Amino acid sequence: MDTIWSECISKVKFTDTIRSIGRVNIIIGMIIEALNISAPIGSVCKITTGRNREPVICEVVGFRGDTALLMPYGDMEGLAPGQPVHLVAENLTIPTGNQLLGRVINGLGQPIDGKGPLRNESLRRVHSPPPSSLNRARIEEPLATGVRAIDGLVTVAKGQRMGIFAGSGVGKSILMGMISRNSDVDVNVVALIGERGREVKEFIERDLGPEGLARSVVIVVTSDESAVMRARGAETAMAVAESFRDSQKNVMFLMDSVTRYAMALREIGLATGEPPTTKGYTPSVFAALPKLCERAGCAETHSITALFTVLIEGDDIHDPIGDAMRSILDGHIMLSRDLARENHYPAIDVLGSVSRLKTTVSKEEHIQAGNQISSWLKIIEDNKDLITIGAYTHGNDPLLDKALEEKENIREFLCQGEHDKAIWELTTATLLELGQVE
Repeated sequence: MDTIWSECISKVKFTDTIRSIGRVNIIIGMIIEALNISAPIGSVCKITTGRNREPVICEVVGFRGDTALLMPYGDMEGLAPGQPVHLVAENLTIPTGNQLLGRVINGLGQPIDGKGPLRNESLRRVHSPPPSSLNRARIEEPLATGVRAIDGLVTVAKGQRMGIFAGSGVGKSILMGMISRNSDVDVNVVALIGERGREVKEFIERDLGPEGLARSVVIVVTSDESAVMRARGAETAMAVAESFRDSQKNVMFLMDSVTRYAMALREIGLATGEPPTTKGYTPSVFAALPKLCERAGCAETHSITALFTVLIEGDDIHDPIGDAMRSILDGHIMLSRDLARENHYPAIDVLGSVSRLKTTVSKEEHIQAGNQISSWLKIIEDNKDLITIGAYTHGNDPLLDKALEEKENIREFLCQGEHDKAIWELTTATLLELGQVE
């Protein structure tokens, strides 16, 4: 780990103000107050902790009067008042390029997979503005994800930004793995933010697999790491995706989860003195979410198609982060715990899912077939209690009779094995056949 921190210092772009030296004054919780340090927000600093210790790498997250507020990327062990604080860089930068393919990196862009160092070339700033709204290409082409339920009924477009909303243990990681292996893109960028350490290797080896990893970059920041590291991990992942888009590649960006990114921002905001709002989230959280999401999407030629998972706390769809993300994104895919209990995987609730660009990129006959299937699912849901207790008599409602007749065919269409890839042409043909009205 010490080697990683040393490499992190060597990879950042040094500033002309490297001579700026301050002193640690007060340490409260995860906040380090430093005097006499002239550095803008987002700057990288190092604190010399002793002759036999590695320096502590920090980021400037705010100010209180003339005092700079710093938060460490790693452990605070060895810190004490009076230690010197050196400004290392005014912007955090990361290495980019094809050397990242098949690699697993941390939130600062450094490899953690034991496959050797990355070349210190093609450095890119972690923070960058989104493409100009008037320079973005229009979204006009569907994207094959290899998942029938999505391709058929919640069609995603190239350059679209979607949310995957679900509670814990409903199959988000498996669905992400299916999309990353099967989607029709050049590169996957997978951000695992705030994940359990146990699940990281499991996702890479089981859900992503060797085939998926070969065309992917995985950014990992586990739940035990500092809040500023978790926040920067999401932004580092987006910077990696932008670098591939700028090199004329279509990118699939998958982030699990935006909720834990928001929690990290909340922790930073509260520590720096921001007032809490709904569920303790600070105002800066709701300002940062659209900034991150807007960086995805279409540029002038190529695109980043983004899927952000949103962890619904207590299966409450009106969670503040869920509400905010639904208003920012171009649609959402809802995963249902009830479907998961019925062994219906992927557990996509197509009635609760919306793609705002489906009608733009789908053919009219596909839209009509999808609408027909949705109407059958809706009438079955509305009459579920009557059907369950055997109170419904066949012949009372022709639409419900037809829906019940097609129920098993619809379920067969929507269910899919974890390692099965749905071919776009076969999916659309089956959809037309299934949704045909006699």
